[in-house]
Amino acid sequence: MNNRLITIASLMLLAGSMSAGNVVGGRVSCGDSGVGGVMVTDGYACVTTDSDGRYSIELDGDARFVYVTVPSGYLPQVEKSVPKFYLPVEEGKTQYDFALAKNPVDDTRHVAIVQADVQLTSQRDLDTYEGLLDDVNDFTAGLRGKTDVFGIDLGDIVGDTPSLFEPYIDVTAKMDMPVWRTIGNHDMTYGGRTFEYSYSTFESHFGPIYYSFNKGKAHYIVLDNNFYVNRDYQYIGYIDERTFRWLEQDLAHVPSDNLVFVMMHIPGCMTEELQWNALLPDETSNIAGLWDLLKGRNVHLLTGHTHFNWNVCFGDSLMEHNTAAVCGIWWKADVCMDGTPQGYGVYEIDGTDVKWLYKSMGHPADYQFRAYPVGASKEYPADVVANVWNWDKKWKVELLENGKLTSEMTRFEGYDPMASEICADKERVEYEWINPIKTPHMFRATPRDASAKLEVRVTDRFGNVYTQTVN
Repeated sequence: MNNRLITIASLMLLAGSMSAGNVVGGRVSCGDSGVGGVMVTDGYACVTTDSDGRYSIELDGDARFVYVTVPSGYLPQVEKSVPKFYLPVEEGKTQYDFALAKNPVDDTRHVAIVQADVQLTSQRDLDTYEGLLDDVNDFTAGLRGKTDVFGIDLGDIVGDTPSLFEPYIDVTAKMDMPVWRTIGNHDMTYGGRTFEYSYSTFESHFGPIYYSFNKGKAHYIVLDNNFYVNRDYQYIGYIDERTFRWLEQDLAHVPSDNLVFVMMHIPGCMTEELQWNALLPDETSNIAGLWDLLKGRNVHLLTGHTHFNWNVCFGDSLMEHNTAAVCGIWWKADVCMDGTPQGYGVYEIDGTDVKWLYKSMGHPADYQFRAYPVGASKEYPADVVANVWNWDKKWKVELLENGKLTSEMTRFEGYDPMASEICADKERVEYEWINPIKTPHMFRATPRDASAKLEVRVTDRFGNVYTQTVN
């Protein structure tokens, strides 16, 4: 047999081994009653339960979990904030049962608390993070018992320190809510020969790297787009074919008029138009394939990774929200390198309507920008400048003098004065590679009368008005 025939025969054997699997089954129940119409998957095939909550599925030879898409109106079991919607595949085991609880509130209205890049590397980081979670509890206190509240973590939970996964789980338990998690590039396991090894440690703590769940008329999808290439710890933003095939089946179970959220660590695209011939570690190289699958749906992408805040409107029904880092400047300051404060996104969903804000930790909810007086900006020393971190094209930023509107402020790409000052203090930030970054959510205007009472007024896309006096 020649080498070509040997290769073909090997591929055929491999394909057979990958497709071969055992048929397993089980029941999805709530109390004594079965829950019908629930999607069950092994990460390859997707089936639904019958009217009594029973299912059977042929496991793929590479399947590591059997898991459910938690349906609207129900909650999974939760252990220390980790939703237990999954069961590891065990050799010889043929039955995988799942117990759900009825949601005590109508989840048609719900609130998602979205954080990114906690980047824990030490016990000191963990202690600081635990203190910041009091802000989340204070913010959600008035919502508990009235609406469904849950967390989303967009990855880079740790900074290459997997020993902190368990302490992180213990700390997040104080929020007393399920937290759905994505894997980040700094959550990967390094040193394996292929991408498939990179998510092994994460899965041992949090379960599958891609999955979905439902709340009311909203469908939430979690993906892994950190493709490990094993050059040191290098990666690219990429979604593999296995995930796409699962996602095609998943979306087939979702009504076309439902709201869809896609959560992944690395951004999809940071510009309204795709860059030609780009292979970028900080964008998803094959994002166009995801867009094609989501075409015709009302979609919000939630991403992290960059450590800055930025919104991209690709159209009326597709938007990406890139969320700033909880760790700020790697736990050296309470702002990020673009000047966005440490914080988290808040998404309020009512049916298929969604509103959002960025909640800065340690500040009231209406703290939506930071204004600087004339002379604060080295780039525009004659101007009042403002950093409006959650800005998008439907916001308005204006300058008032003695209470009267004098001009709409001009958006520019530049440096936040506070972030610049902090990053220049190398004793404080410790690392030489930490520098301020230019951000496109800066605004400027030259006052007609610099001695007047100067105010910056910001109106968001939902009509909320925020004002700051410029000191």
